[in-house]
Amino acid sequence: MIKPLLYGGLAVFGMVSAVAAADSPASLMALYAQQAGVSGSALSATRGEALYRTEHAGRDGQAVSCAGCHTANPAQAGRTRVGKRIEPLAPAAHPQRFTDAAKVEKWFRRNCQDVLQRECSAQEKGDFITWLSQIK
Repeated sequence: MIKPLLYGGLAVFGMVSAVAAADSPASLMALYAQQAGVSGSALSATRGEALYRTEHAGRDGQAVSCAGCHTANPAQAGRTRVGKRIEPLAPAAHPQRFTDAAKVEKWFRRNCQDVLQRECSAQEKGDFITWLSQIK
């Protein structure tokens, strides 16, 4: 009885540790590459930028994109639809960006649903962070 509980607890701890260890853009890119089943070198800044800039039909039929709120230059602050400030997405302009795996997942889930009407894939997340990490 105790053995299954112990092993189950260790498995959960291992999963939490894997997420908690992803505390930098580089470690998140490695994690997303692993989840996508590709090497880190297969992540594409070009695809990441396209994901950011491409307009998609939003829930109300209006065209939306990441750049719509985050601005064409992700090194600059953006604004939500209700006017609230959004810190820059580029880690070079906002060093705390992509340093908390739980927050990263929360915002990917929310924003991918808003823009794409679905969750982003691990490959898309890795591509996105790869592109943003190259912006100075």
